[in-house]
Parts: sequence; structure tokens; C-alpha cells
Amino acid sequence: MCGRYSFAVEDELIKERFGVSVRSAVWKARYNCAPTQDLAVISTSDPLTLSLYRWGLIPPWAKSRGTTAAMINARAETILEKPSFKTPFRHRRCLVPADGFYEWKKTEKGKSPYRFILNGGVPFAMAGIWDQWVSPDGEIIRSFAILTTTPNELMKEIHDRMPVILPREHEKTWLENTPEPELLRLLVPYPAQEMEAYPVSREVNKTWIDTPDLVSRL
Repeated sequence: MCGRYSFAVEDELIKERFGVSVRSAVWKARYNCAPTQDLAVISTSDPLTLSLYRWGLIPPWAKSRGTTAAMINARAETILEKPSFKTPFRHRRCLVPADGFYEWKKTEKGKSPYRFILNGGVPFAMAGIWDQWVSPDGEIIRSFAILTTTPNELMKEIHDRMPVILPREHEKTWLENTPEPELLRLLVPYPAQEMEAYPVSREVNKTWIDTPDLVSRL
């Protein structure tokens, strides 16, 4: 599962790394991205702009948005079996940019949070899918889910799932009209040797705390 991550990158680096325009008045750095929040994505709908979508996929037929936190992730292995996920996977994909994600390790003293980053702390993109929901009063909400896969050697010490991190050369492939078999081949664990993990403060457990010290090493 991927239930928390960070994306705190300077605007110019975002533009350089992902090739998108950034509306600074709308977007802000986030150190504790959590479900139901409006967060940055790069979608097939507007691949040249950093957009804000709600984290927690709401299928078009949903009667309300109240249960979307349960659909924050989509398992890669069953992506074509779930009605809520298979159509977005085929037609509405997105990149979820990040500079790290959190997972919790079970210990004798309770669950301890760890932050996972790519070597050097460089930004990366997680594979996402999105959909559009219209409320009874006409409000349009675009929402997304992050795809997860089996863990690599680094991740399995902490958890049995990890987000699908796309190699940079495959990010464009994810957003294009790519054949389904080619897309499915991308849904694999990221190489463990290209990642690192370190413990962080338990303050990250609190979704209302969103400060730079959350990403500091203990």
C-alpha cells in the first residue's frame, strides 16, 4: 500500500524534470500528502500542466465521494479485473510526482515510519489512474489512485507492497496511447539498488502536520 508521500520540489525543478507548467498560485510544496487531499498530478487530460486532483478514486457511478479513501491504491496484478480501475487504466492514466513516500514498520514499540527515496533524493513519478465524478449538484471532481506492486528487496523489510515507480524514460509511455501489454510490463518493482530508506518522525502519522522537518532523518 502507498498511503502517504511527499512532493516538495521547487517550481523550476518541476518544470525542468517533468516538462510541465506550474501555477504557483494553486500548487504548493507538500511534505505529508494524504488521501482525500487535492494533490499534484500530470494527466492524460493535460500532460503539459501540473494539475490538482483529489487522492482517492471516485468512479463515475458513485453516489457520493464519502468512501474514496478506500480507493487510494490499485493493485497492478488485478488492474484489469476491477470495474473501477480497468477503464481508467486503459484511457485515463496519470503521473503522480513525488520526492519520497512513507511506509510503517512494525516494531515492539508500535509502528515506526520510514521514508523511501531514490538515490540522491531526485524527484520521480508514480503510476496513477484518474477518473471524473459529477456530484448531484453539478460539481466536477477529478480524482486519482496510485498503482502498487510487489515489494523490492529494500521495501520487503518494511511492507509487502510498494508504489509503481516509473523509470524516467517510461513516463511519456504511460501518458501516451500505448498498447495494453506494454503498459502492463511497466507495473513492476523499482530496482532496490536505486533507492534508500531511513526512519522519520512519528509526527508524519498526523495528516494535519505538513512541515519540512517530517522528511528529516532520525
